[in-house]
Amino acid sequence: MTVRIPSTRTSDDIETLAQVQFADPYQWLEVDTEEVRQWQDQQAEVAAAYVRDWPHFDHLRASVARLFTSRIASVPRAAGGLWFRSHTAEGSSQAQVIVADEPFGSGRVLFDPRDENPDEPPFLSWISPSPDARTLAVGVCDDGSERNTIRLIDVASGTLLPSPPSQALMDNWTGGAHWLPDSSGFFFTGVDGTSTEWTQSVWLHRRQTPSTTVVDAPWQSRDSYRTVVVSRDGRHLIAVERLVDPVPIAVAPLGDGPGAVEWIPFINEVNGTVVGHLIGDEWIAVTDIGAPRGRVVSVRLDSPTPNDPSSWKELVPESDAVIRTVTPVGDALYLSEFVDTYARVRIVDATGAPQGYVPLPGRGALAELPFLLMTVLPEAVGDDFLFGFSTLTQSAGVYRHVPGTASLETLREPSITLVDAVIEDGWATSQDGTRIPFHIVRRRDLLLNRPRPALIHAYGGFNAPWVPHFSGPLAAFVEAGGVLVHGHLRGGGELGREWWEGGRLENKQNCYADLYAIAHDLISTGVTSPGLLAVTGSSNGGLLAGVAATQRPHLWAAVIPRVPLLDIIGACHDGYGRMAVGMDFGDPDDPDEVRRMAQFSPYHLVEDGVDYPAVFIDAGDTDPRCPVWHSRKFAARLQAATRGQAPILLRIWRNVGHGWATDREIAITENAEWLAFTMKTLGMTPRAERP
Repeated sequence: MTVRIPSTRTSDDIETLAQVQFADPYQWLEVDTEEVRQWQDQQAEVAAAYVRDWPHFDHLRASVARLFTSRIASVPRAAGGLWFRSHTAEGSSQAQVIVADEPFGSGRVLFDPRDENPDEPPFLSWISPSPDARTLAVGVCDDGSERNTIRLIDVASGTLLPSPPSQALMDNWTGGAHWLPDSSGFFFTGVDGTSTEWTQSVWLHRRQTPSTTVVDAPWQSRDSYRTVVVSRDGRHLIAVERLVDPVPIAVAPLGDGPGAVEWIPFINEVNGTVVGHLIGDEWIAVTDIGAPRGRVVSVRLDSPTPNDPSSWKELVPESDAVIRTVTPVGDALYLSEFVDTYARVRIVDATGAPQGYVPLPGRGALAELPFLLMTVLPEAVGDDFLFGFSTLTQSAGVYRHVPGTASLETLREPSITLVDAVIEDGWATSQDGTRIPFHIVRRRDLLLNRPRPALIHAYGGFNAPWVPHFSGPLAAFVEAGGVLVHGHLRGGGELGREWWEGGRLENKQNCYADLYAIAHDLISTGVTSPGLLAVTGSSNGGLLAGVAATQRPHLWAAVIPRVPLLDIIGACHDGYGRMAVGMDFGDPDDPDEVRRMAQFSPYHLVEDGVDYPAVFIDAGDTDPRCPVWHSRKFAARLQAATRGQAPILLRIWRNVGHGWATDREIAITENAEWLAFTMKTLGMTPRAERP
């Protein structure tokens, strides 16, 4: 198929950051004008036509639909003797809320987004039942952006209650509503009114009044994720700040009335993670301070020196395993760990004495949210340990472990298994000698006796572990005869604090070097070749793909950046982007740092006259994290610069954001398109269609 890319005008604009100037010929594509929308739609038409010209597209989409799973396994929530869970009914594109007497009992539908808009049902972002199970709070997003508003539902009748908070939540990353023990109200993290700024406040909503007021905790930074949670026994409030390395900055006794909260500073002067739960008068937490792979400590609320790590009581020392989180379950502590990237759950008592391990159903990953602030939510606390678990070849099941027992109860079986697929572990050597783990997933009958089509999928950033979980739509690539490579790069959290630090800030280039090391290992061992190798990733992984295309253009046949950050310099001019850049890439106020960051900013790395690989940029126009203009500008620059014949395509989806709140049917088509581009470029034919 001949690809006719729409022409794109250029300008003489200059981008300036920390007094460092950069030519910015496509700056006009940052603004949402009618001209830009028309250009964007023309680009989308070309991209869609190109992938649908592949004769196997419909078959691939059916495969993606069959293998599609939710991003994070839905684990039921208990409250007041009832169980609440999200559930996507057959034929529906969005999840409902079911209330039942058992975790996966038949129950009844309590909330159905189709009642709000039958034609385009909104997305259910989160659910939070009150402790007395009389009220359910849910977050509802109607434009794919993750920005959601609260509904309050009477559990007995299923009717909507009046006067919910008017403030919107930017996302579901702080867990939605955190109820007071008497169910009279809840805390939530949101933004005021119709503001488009990402800066968030914590609010307390009282049901009886009703009223919503800002919680004035001693927050340390304006540009930081934050939340207020209630302690396990309901006696204290804890203010927790920082997304990827959270600390409990203050505590307050929880009084009986709605009076002002009296905050007492707690752990607020440390450089490191201290993430956990308040049990009685002790903060039981995993910390990487003095232990890069993590240890479990106890910090008393009445400690005169809470910021002195030497005064903390060590319960579980550092070991070869990476301790990620601690969850109190009854009188026991359940430690989520990584051993060579795979999950392990260790059990200790309140003193740290060993009590055994949870018998996990395979080598894989717990269904945990990626950032550590998400793990402090008290809803994870209960008398049993409920968790989701998946592997690289099997979708998530939901399981229950009762402390003191040797068996595991299956509450919901995995729905998808890649039959006759194998997982092989590998280690590549990066340019500085660091060993980089990766996993290969392939069909058992696909022998690696000659180079095969291969797709590397990786992330490498923000202390987020890229766990070996079921890949959902990417499983269609495996079924079709491809080799899926799950890479673990520095910058992530799989191997502890040093692994994160080794791939961030001044060490960020190590992340990309690790990717190239995996690629060269696959090529040198004959698994694949440059003409059969593709790379993809989302968000920070989309940046990774963009860097790969521009730093090593001849290493790949296809590159697919998804919901990507691609202009690091321009990102520093909005609040959220500046926060993300400062957290993991560099200081946007330091000229030398700005010049260093430009060395891995894909938009600025594009050079005229280079034979770039085939590129398919996939993004959503309501993305609040990596705004769509990143994709527009990079696509235009790359289309103008390449001297080769490989297509450079841009596919931007309307009412789609960063992927956390995308309609199921749209997500299936979206994944089918970029996978079709990949498989078309690599010359693949789905298995069932082979002669």
